Amino acid sequence: MLFSIITITKGNPDGYERTRDSVKSQNFFDFEWVVVDGDIEEDDGIYDAMNKGIKRSTGTFMIFMNAGDTFAGPDVLSRMASFASYDFLYGDAIEDGHVKPAHHNIAYGMPTHHQAMAFRRSDLRYDLKYEIAADYKYTAQAMAKGRCKYLSFPVCVFEQGGVSQRSTTLARDEQKMIRKELGIRAPLAPVVQLASLLVKKATPKLYWMLRKRLITSRA
Repeated sequence: MLFSIITITKGNPDGYERTRDSVKSQNFFDFEWVVVDGDIEEDDGIYDAMNKGIKRSTGTFMIFMNAGDTFAGPDVLSRMASFASYDFLYGDAIEDGHVKPAHHNIAYGMPTHHQAMAFRRSDLRYDLKYEIAADYKYTAQAMAKGRCKYLSFPVCVFEQGGVSQRSTTLARDEQKMIRKELGIRAPLAPVVQLASLLVKKATPKLYWMLRKRLITSRA
């Protein structure tokens, strides 16, 4: 089994159906779909549920596509499969109808949305002491463990309104703690993250224009 698509869902039947339909639409079939439903079984939060998904999955790579999130197209898995010799795959994401390009420096936050990444199976688990940013620690550790490959195409369509978006201050604080824990030096990261957030809220057109320029500069 090449891919395990792990979906966490709780109280979001409409989102679950969108994710299910997206998974079923893939034209690549060497994958399994693992669902952890918080309405059926208890857990200690989303990261505990994601650890359960890891334990139950068998694929070489794991993709965390939670309820409401979808693949950017039916050929995403087939395109990702071409890079299976790498250990960590990450691509762009679609957010608010815009392509949001990945960046390549984990010190300044998640390089892309978590749903746009594929992790080679390892002994890593989500650290439950972090309420918001356990995915950041998991990603930083995964990127440090092996060969990383940027995929220059959108992998996912991101569902707005996640916990990290609702608690941006806590997310930045926890990321700062994780950088200290892992020895990642980026003293200006909180300032850069806050500035990006303020621009996005105050002038979204400017924010997406700058993002578009980043895509153009890579062409």
